[in-house]
Amino acid sequence: MTAAPERFDIIVVGSGIAGLYAALQAHEHGARVLVVTKGGIEEAGTRYAQGGIAAAVGPGDSPEAHLRDTIEAGAGLVDEDAARILVTEAAARIADLVRYGVHFDATNGEVSLGMEAAHSAARILHAGGDATGLMIELSLSSLAQREGVTILEHTMAERILTAGGRATGVEVLDTRTGRLREYASDRVVLATGGAGRMYRTTTNPEISTGDGVELAYTGGAEVMDLEFTQFHPTVLRIPGVPVFLISEAVRGEGAQLFNVRGERFMPKYDPRAELAPRDIVARATVAEMLATGSDHVLLDITDRDRAWLTARFPQIFGTCLEHGLDMSRDRIPVSPGAHYSMGGVRTNTWGETTVPGLFAVGEVACTGVHGANRLASNSLLETVVFARRTVARLFEGLGADAPPLAPTLEAHSLPVRPALSSPGDPSSTDLRELMWTHVGIERDGPGLAYAAAVLGGWAHRLPAAVDRPTRELRSLLVCARLASEAALLREESRGAHYRRDFPEPREEWRRHLVFRADAPPIEVKNLSAVAAPAPVAAR
Repeated sequence: MTAAPERFDIIVVGSGIAGLYAALQAHEHGARVLVVTKGGIEEAGTRYAQGGIAAAVGPGDSPEAHLRDTIEAGAGLVDEDAARILVTEAAARIADLVRYGVHFDATNGEVSLGMEAAHSAARILHAGGDATGLMIELSLSSLAQREGVTILEHTMAERILTAGGRATGVEVLDTRTGRLREYASDRVVLATGGAGRMYRTTTNPEISTGDGVELAYTGGAEVMDLEFTQFHPTVLRIPGVPVFLISEAVRGEGAQLFNVRGERFMPKYDPRAELAPRDIVARATVAEMLATGSDHVLLDITDRDRAWLTARFPQIFGTCLEHGLDMSRDRIPVSPGAHYSMGGVRTNTWGETTVPGLFAVGEVACTGVHGANRLASNSLLETVVFARRTVARLFEGLGADAPPLAPTLEAHSLPVRPALSSPGDPSSTDLRELMWTHVGIERDGPGLAYAAAVLGGWAHRLPAAVDRPTRELRSLLVCARLASEAALLREESRGAHYRRDFPEPREEWRRHLVFRADAPPIEVKNLSAVAAPAPVAAR
């Protein structure tokens, strides 16, 4: 007779800031907590967040000003109620992080606040200079281990267990032994991060393969806004050197962008110049690269002295120096890279998904606060604000009078596309190249149709998911299909979604695109093989 699965009060899938913060908050309520993480406890996307965490805590700043900046950056798709919660609860969540051992940088006893693009005030808190994410990750992971939270490392969630239409636990795979095992809970929280590894060039670590979106979608929950991926404009570009983010904060401290001809170019694209929203800066960078026939532009902060740069940006300065660049003397070659998923599992402001008992927090969730283009440094803030609200809903009864998140009547499901005889069997390398070329910074109808057709064809030939690589490929393929199909449907340009054949926003598209596995499939015409178009831009 098979033993009953071990039961926990709450299961958290993921060990970044969202998952660990939720786990610690639940632990404080006396809950028996299980954290499932496919890598080590300190291996999460959080540790790579350089810029910081936004909060209107400085003199002359206000939550209302932060709200206005968030809404403006989001290009018409920000959920104002969710964004208001984000900015008004920010200070309390910063206090929580301090209580959990995070030491934010200070000058003369006052917290240091930096400026970043599209913010109207200096409101970015940072820790360890440009190591904010790492400092938070280490603080929370250490505390979780000291507090005795149960942690399963090197363990992937294989599927969400359900009964009677609600989540009842998870089935997990031990990636070292290949053993499958079930754990029971009527509170399952997805905190698995984003899906940046869909793209050839990305600032995301290898773990960011969209596992939570795939788990939620195949488990019956709704996902939303997958066409909106933010591309960071300044990623170190040196042949043979791994992708490394050059933080937005560098431009916030006065760095300027030049093309390889030595011409400063951002003022001609936007009056905010280097501090314009990321989508504008990324597209301007691509335009300059094309105009000059180069694979990069140059970031210049040489007006700052060496001592200041090493103190403010120790990781960035050190990495550049390893590759022969002194930021105080040399311009840094940079180009864009995929950075953040605005879309994800659709939730309300209490972390609830459309599947009762299943919750989502952090980058895997789509609360609506980012709209079509995330305001810099709102991501770390979103994780703690909505993780706190999720735990409050589960263990304090807050939000009990709020109606459950209802399924969307206009949801779609992925279409059944014919198996193509080419271009071969799916691999993560080919998928990332396809997405970069045709579902990247600039898109158009023919390229999106080709990508959707290839991805749909690969779905017929996906190898059995038996280990971590094949399970990650399955997740990437589902996320890539959702992103390409949504981008093909959205016949406009808005925020991070830019189509050359529809270069302006259209009021009729000021709405969200939602997918659910049991919804009617997208109607696809001309199901015959689609010819590969020319890439929309040489990158």
